[in-house]
Amino acid sequence: MPQSFKNIEESVDTLIQSFWKNGYLTLSRKFGTYLPNPPLVGNYEIDAVGKQRNKFAIGLVLSNDDLNNPAIYKKIEFLASRQSKYSRKNITLFIGIPQGSENKANLIIK
Repeated sequence: MPQSFKNIEESVDTLIQSFWKNGYLTLSRKFGTYLPNPPLVGNYEIDAVGKQRNKFAIGLVLSNDDLNNPAIYKKIEFLASRQSKYSRKNITLFIGIPQGSENKANLIIK
């Protein structure tokens, strides 16, 4: 996501816009007026859940502090390995990062 984030609410709004650009409808999101908060996935908090036909997506926004936390490796690995309950299809993971942190995020993801 190319924008820098002023606060967490704006970053979740930008994540939702990325969902829409990729054709996903938002089922739940943090800081939403009409939509419920997303459930915990494992023991991890997520920021949004979306659906496109029979495919699901999870959205996660990371701050600079999150990128410096070594526990983020386990969280991303766990969330990236999720599959839907009955059809066992892989769930897409959208990750939002602050502008200027692309190199650090690439190192974590690879």
